[in-house]
Amino acid sequence: MVMLMDPIAVVVVQCHPDHGTIAHLEDFGGLLSARDACSGNTASTRSEWCDYSIDTDYMSVVPDTGVTREYWLELTDVTVSPDGVSRSAMAVNGTIPGPTLFADWGDTVTVHVKNSLTTSQNGTSIHWHGIRQNYTNDQDGVVSITQCPTAPEDEVTYTWRATQYGSTWYHSHFALQAWQGIFGGIVINGPATANYDEDLGMLFLNDWDHQTVDELYITAESSGPPTLDNGLINGTNIYEDGGFRYNTTFVSGTSYRIRLVNGAVDTHFKFMIDNHTMTVIASDLVPIEPYEATVLDISMGQRYDVIVTADQASTADSFWLRAIPQAACSDNDNSDDIRGIIYYDGATTEPSTSAYEYDDDCVDETDNLVPYVSKTVGTESSSNLEQATVGFNSDRLFRWYLNSTTMLVDWQDPTLTKILNNETSFETSNAVIDLPDANVWTYVIVQTALGVPHPIHLHGHDFWIVAQGSGTYSSSVTLNLSNPPRRDTAILPASGYLVMAFETDNPGAWLMHCHIGWHTSEGFALQFVERYDEIAGITDSDRLSTGCSTWTEHQETYSIEQEDSGV
Repeated sequence: MVMLMDPIAVVVVQCHPDHGTIAHLEDFGGLLSARDACSGNTASTRSEWCDYSIDTDYMSVVPDTGVTREYWLELTDVTVSPDGVSRSAMAVNGTIPGPTLFADWGDTVTVHVKNSLTTSQNGTSIHWHGIRQNYTNDQDGVVSITQCPTAPEDEVTYTWRATQYGSTWYHSHFALQAWQGIFGGIVINGPATANYDEDLGMLFLNDWDHQTVDELYITAESSGPPTLDNGLINGTNIYEDGGFRYNTTFVSGTSYRIRLVNGAVDTHFKFMIDNHTMTVIASDLVPIEPYEATVLDISMGQRYDVIVTADQASTADSFWLRAIPQAACSDNDNSDDIRGIIYYDGATTEPSTSAYEYDDDCVDETDNLVPYVSKTVGTESSSNLEQATVGFNSDRLFRWYLNSTTMLVDWQDPTLTKILNNETSFETSNAVIDLPDANVWTYVIVQTALGVPHPIHLHGHDFWIVAQGSGTYSSSVTLNLSNPPRRDTAILPASGYLVMAFETDNPGAWLMHCHIGWHTSEGFALQFVERYDEIAGITDSDRLSTGCSTWTEHQETYSIEQEDSGV
């Protein structure tokens, strides 16, 4: 147990695969008792949170809880059979998904990560997807950008503030490890835009194959995206005669919050629970005006919080929960059978219910998303137009390009190291866009003529979706600047465009990339160096240089060659 010296409340959570999760509270200075006295956020008052509420603008106000939540994560090689077919994988504290990390809005989160992967090539990192990392850019966990890979048998500690609330996830940002099993959930407790009785926690939707993603990448970069064998719901499913279905029990009349994450490498899902209507209350980490849906589109990297009421006891005893891959985006050999079961009131019979009708497509939920706290997009200070294309490199391997650049950054020489060394120019292949001015609005237009959609994820910011559509972007496109949807992952439509806006309010080197795993490794990425002059002053240079020295020695000792984009 690590004790902090300052007089604050510390929540120490030890997560080890050998003995599960143990949590206990230490009270310093009597602050815990005050924390416990917070009222609100009951089943009938979910909009309240301590002295705050859903009306509080979390982008400008954050509770000062005085609490640090501390976790230990260990990454290991494992053999698993989540659908009945055995294969090698990687796990966090012995499980896939890894343990969920919990915090309250305003808490500080400290996570110690040990790399116990046995293959010498496997450096690692952990990225906290969607966490703004406000003035903590060096904790973002992106190899070649904010850190060097953490070498096998080395450890790294991340510390960041939970300035937002809602549901998100953590995952490796080294090569394709996130889809080899290194991921888990993050729940940040706070207010909500609708009431519910119980919180069922994270529900991960993943695609899965009986080969590893590293084996599949050989096909992806030489011949195009492979067809995966199966999909998993919270780490389990069936395949032919083996496996086990995810299931949970509803009590009639009870309403349940479910925190959905699409953690797939290359699958857009339609999510539904037969016979039930969902109330959607958040997209990514942004609370929204609630809306109802029977079928929900969720692309790679996106999250939705939904509320489902157990009001169908008169129609059946059990119901299928479905994650249906969309063939318009990618293929899956078991697309009709990625299912879980909702049992009512202790029933045990397999469901016989039918799916809702849907169109096979890869659309976004943008038209339904109205942020609860209204914000207006400011006047454009700078803009960048990026054309996404694909082609072969000199080795006849697929690479994705934004304009004429496919990202290539060096594990041993991350962007933050360059900045600390006062380097002000970058290699073209580093795909750097300089944003020197503070608190101005930049617009980013990504478009493609190819019939392939892409989930675009921006680190360090929520962005406002001011336009999204098919065809070619031009100045005649109407921009929605009055409380448009905002989130951290949105779809660039096939043969279309996505226009994002964000304010330069967070100094750092921030990655923007497609969240299809193959595409990230194939160079579909760029980075914003935001407010260069301030970055060195907020970077822990000792932590950075120590990690890089260890990795560089390891990489050179084992003659490890970097074969992807570096992120």
